[in-house]
Amino acid sequence: MQQKIIILDFGSQTTQLIGRRIREMDTFCEILPYNKYPEDDSDVIGVILSGSPYSVHDTEAFNVDLSRFVGRLPVLGICYGAQYISHTLGGKVEKANSREYGRANLQEFDGNCPLFKGFDVNSQVWMSHGDTITKIPEGFHRVASTEDVEFAAYSNYSQCSTSGVQPIFAVQFHPEVFHSVQGSLLLKNFVIDICGSRKEWSAASFVETTVEELKKQLGNDRVILGLSGGVDSSVCAVLLNKAIGKNLTCIFVDHGMLRKDEFRKVMNSYSTLGLNVIGVDASEKFFRDLAGVEEPEQKRKIIGRDFVEVFNAEAKKITDARWLAQGTIYPDRIESLNITGKVIKSHHNVGGLPKEMHLKLCEPLQWLFKDEVRRVGSQLGMPENLIKRHPFPGPGLAVRILGEITPEKVRVLQEADDIFIEGLHKWKAEDGLPLYDHVWQAGAVLLSTVRSVGVMGDERTYENPVALRAVTSMDAMTADWAHLPYEFLAKVSNEIINKVKGVNRICYDISSKPPATIEWE
Repeated sequence: MQQKIIILDFGSQTTQLIGRRIREMDTFCEILPYNKYPEDDSDVIGVILSGSPYSVHDTEAFNVDLSRFVGRLPVLGICYGAQYISHTLGGKVEKANSREYGRANLQEFDGNCPLFKGFDVNSQVWMSHGDTITKIPEGFHRVASTEDVEFAAYSNYSQCSTSGVQPIFAVQFHPEVFHSVQGSLLLKNFVIDICGSRKEWSAASFVETTVEELKKQLGNDRVILGLSGGVDSSVCAVLLNKAIGKNLTCIFVDHGMLRKDEFRKVMNSYSTLGLNVIGVDASEKFFRDLAGVEEPEQKRKIIGRDFVEVFNAEAKKITDARWLAQGTIYPDRIESLNITGKVIKSHHNVGGLPKEMHLKLCEPLQWLFKDEVRRVGSQLGMPENLIKRHPFPGPGLAVRILGEITPEKVRVLQEADDIFIEGLHKWKAEDGLPLYDHVWQAGAVLLSTVRSVGVMGDERTYENPVALRAVTSMDAMTADWAHLPYEFLAKVSNEIINKVKGVNRICYDISSKPPATIEWE
């Protein structure tokens, strides 16, 4: 039985980072809504309570029945989780005199506490809370403080060491974020030393167990998979092909908004992998249905609807198909609907199946983060040009064109985008690797609702600007703008303006996520 850590999500923006840190320790973890603790937890070795946008005193605050796991399993409360434990078990949480946000340093921490094994004096941590714990429950003791926070960490581990009861640890800071310098060490101490993880989660073990599970799940049934040309669906296809071979049929729909020559290049790549792929050019239908539409979410929905219609028409030709496979990954599932029930944006491969398809759903990558998908692809022997491809949105360039979508606007953006991406491949960073390898995701955005004045030769122009976007990230849940060399940006800017008719100005997007998103629409 595979061990796992359960992370109960109370709505924090950084809950997914906790999961990432734990997966990096070769330990499987599952992020669940705060009220969905599993009935059968025989494979669970520890529980983490996340932060939250709420105060424990808010009427809409999320509550969980601690008795289901407290004492039976090691527990770590983070920020709201720490305050909730104190509030529920008899401690006291009050409004802080001022919001405690930003860097702080741990003082007077208990060096005997297993959670802080190996910690340095004055270790920097990141605080982000409006309430603070002013009294801890009976049987607990202070483990660490900062200049402004008396109970930066507390625990009952010393009470539990000889009783056989599993301990509770609680911290009011966020160990999962980069600014908590030894945060990964804290999580490692909890997951490996306290919970006893055997570190069995790896790309190799995932491939082995998933292939066997797919064989049992699918048997001799025929499976249809929608390919997008991206990493997720490609890895999903190769994984399924390893499990069921000729019983897999892939369909690659060209909606007309792919990158320059993308359809041809991707079809060539798939043929070298031995996949059975049907290519469908449906661009005319997509452009027709998008005519006059400017609202971003409506564009996404039209593209999603048309994709299903085209895909369904092609799938019906495979009369003995029983399953639809999708390359859905964990961040897709998490970001489409967060714990508060608010849609951030629609993902084209999240949300179930159209009833008329009469197929069962197969999502073998649904628990993986993007970098884990890449490791699985490498384990499967896939070529680097597919594994290292940057993420690309399902609606394609449609979400990188502000305003109405037309074939001419797509052509302009394809040319500009191609110059940018090829430039990232060719320009070497200081370590000798291409800039492309240092960037999580990159692309050009056509600001077709904006026109700017320019001068070319002796003539004035009135054309569209293009914004370049390049970000660094671990899993797209948060992202920072990539600090590309000025010389590179100058070269790319000149090349786009000189070669792409209709563009006379280049901007570089230096927004982080949050508050911005990676895509413009």
